Amino acid sequence: MSEPTRCTWCLSDPLLLAYHDAEWGVPVHDDRRHYEFLVLEAAQAGLSWLTVLRKREGYRRRFADFDAAAVARFGEPEIAAMLLDPGIVRNRAKVRAAVHNASRVLAVQEEWGSFSAYLWSFVDGKPIDGRREKPGDWPANTELSDRVSKDLKRRGFAFVGSTVIYAHLQAAGLVNDHLVSCFRHDAV
Repeated sequence: MSEPTRCTWCLSDPLLLAYHDAEWGVPVHDDRRHYEFLVLEAAQAGLSWLTVLRKREGYRRRFADFDAAAVARFGEPEIAAMLLDPGIVRNRAKVRAAVHNASRVLAVQEEWGSFSAYLWSFVDGKPIDGRREKPGDWPANTELSDRVSKDLKRRGFAFVGSTVIYAHLQAAGLVNDHLVSCFRHDAV
């Protein structure tokens, strides 16, 4: 039996392959998962996604399993402990932004009912099909990620540039960027 056709970015490591096959592009409607992807995508900036995936369990441990309400209560002692933990990316700006953004997620939940409802409003509740034909077709950002990034910044979020946000939109299934030849394209 032959292997199914997959997006080329996931072929170099079993961890990437598992993430691609089970998670990437699957529509997310859970606020905890959205906060997780927001933290992880910001941590990835300037690094490989594989580096961040390898540290995912460390992030779950340090970020209260991505419970934004719990993280919003973190103070200097928790941040200092995070910055000593090799289980996460120990970048001061990224860690502080992730903790800060927890309170911003709570503010959006207060206004919209959920962080998910807010994000999905940018795509009218339906994933956008990127219709990517070949590996070089993945953009770093789009007009959509520009708009979401700008609005998040207006709401006080940090480390949410357009490239980080586009990666979030892809990961959380608001944009389906699986190659059309990939076996996951139609599934998500």
